[in-house]
Amino acid sequence: MTKHGINAAAVTVALVLTTFGPIPSGAAAHSDAAGHGRAAPSRFVPGPCPKTPEPIAALSTARCGFLEVPENRARPGGRTIRLAAAVIPATSAKPAADPVVFMSGGPGGETFDDIPFLVDSGLNRDRALIVMAQRGNLYDRPNLACPEMDRFHARYVGLGYGSPRAKRLLLDSVKKCRDRLAADGIDLSAYNTAENAADFAALRTALGISRWNVYGHSYGTNVALTYLREHPQGIRAVALDSSTAPQSVTLPWGWRSAREGIGNILKACAAEPRCDSRYPDLRRTLAAQVRRLEAHPLTLNARPPRGGEPVKVVLDGGALLNLLVANAVPLPDVPAAIEELAHGRPERFARARAADSAAVVGMTAHGLTESVACAEWVPGYTRSDVLKAGRRAFPGWPDTVLAQAPQLPFQHEVCRVWDVPDRAASQRVATSSSVPALLIAGTFDAKVGASWSREAARTLSRSTFVRIPGIGHWVVPQSPCAQQVLASFLARPTAPDTRCVAGLTPQPFTIIPK
Repeated sequence: MTKHGINAAAVTVALVLTTFGPIPSGAAAHSDAAGHGRAAPSRFVPGPCPKTPEPIAALSTARCGFLEVPENRARPGGRTIRLAAAVIPATSAKPAADPVVFMSGGPGGETFDDIPFLVDSGLNRDRALIVMAQRGNLYDRPNLACPEMDRFHARYVGLGYGSPRAKRLLLDSVKKCRDRLAADGIDLSAYNTAENAADFAALRTALGISRWNVYGHSYGTNVALTYLREHPQGIRAVALDSSTAPQSVTLPWGWRSAREGIGNILKACAAEPRCDSRYPDLRRTLAAQVRRLEAHPLTLNARPPRGGEPVKVVLDGGALLNLLVANAVPLPDVPAAIEELAHGRPERFARARAADSAAVVGMTAHGLTESVACAEWVPGYTRSDVLKAGRRAFPGWPDTVLAQAPQLPFQHEVCRVWDVPDRAASQRVATSSSVPALLIAGTFDAKVGASWSREAARTLSRSTFVRIPGIGHWVVPQSPCAQQVLASFLARPTAPDTRCVAGLTPQPFTIIPK
């Protein structure tokens, strides 16, 4: 999906007042997540909408500005940071009074890029949609982008996934970024989930909103559940898409998700007669290809999916596994891609890996990514724990593949360089709440397996859990049924209409001729 339109016009306080009523001149102060003292006031400052690289149509009618908050709420009197926010009006002539606020994935993903997906999914059909970039994002001040790491990832496609050279170049890029951010006076310890959650609590107060609904996906569900636990006031309902519950997210947990999501794709092929007939014993074929590529990596030139010059690509076992976890190959094509690979035609996977060579430099807030991962996900788990989890997930696969957590290679070494305080004890806490909650998961999600959403629902006493067959990560934009369920939930949080789920089946798999 492409991005749409921008608005260059400055917004005024009057526009924000029209939507939500008076904005306090300096929103009420509140405690930090650990309850330490009183932080400096937060306030919303109207301003122009971000000038995005590609136009985002919804911003042409949005009211934008910055939320000013303390960088570290545990240090009163410290520096203030600015978080970009937009209020997108409802398309309905008579919208509901309670807006929906969106919490994006990542951590570190560019939030405003998500607006077209949200609008196309109907999030602002019946109520205003509020989008705020989590701290460190592209349009925030400061922006915790790491161009050094982006340039590494562009080169990474031509390196062995777990190779010593890849490790050396990654750690060099991480150190350069960390040193630069630290030299700018940025307190990296303050870029964490608890502070992100407190920022959203401050935004509700600053905008003068009495009640709102929360919708988060992926890491945004982690923020949403932390927010619900620490700042429950004013939350009408919470929708969680591809959930990562705070108590569950640790470095080894990615292996369980990888096994579940990939396993469900293979099972669905086996259950579809045409797929099973054309690609018999796909699980064995995949395992054989992982072992073969890890022993004898392929080096070839491939053109990125969106065009551009061909680039050098290395396909080894680790790269293959992580392409599957990332849903880098369209889900209906996965069995065909595995079959082609087994018969000497690696082009689908090669093109998928080449895509990272064309990523836009400076779009991702790696500073937030690493600060969250190193403070909250890594502590308490060793490299041995990661390897053991990998062996449980994929018995018989090479240890060199299983030694790196999916999507987070060399993370222990990265965290030694990043050097932020351990926050695991305060963050890995289950959220118990009676606020109505909807949890939506895709059965083909190999980043965050659907079973994690069921786990998160256990401590949410008024929750509804929905599995959407054949969908990967971030379900709502990909599933009209999920969009209907979410709209129904926002209208009636305690009695959402989930009937459309019953008749769903995965999209038919691609069948290549013999």
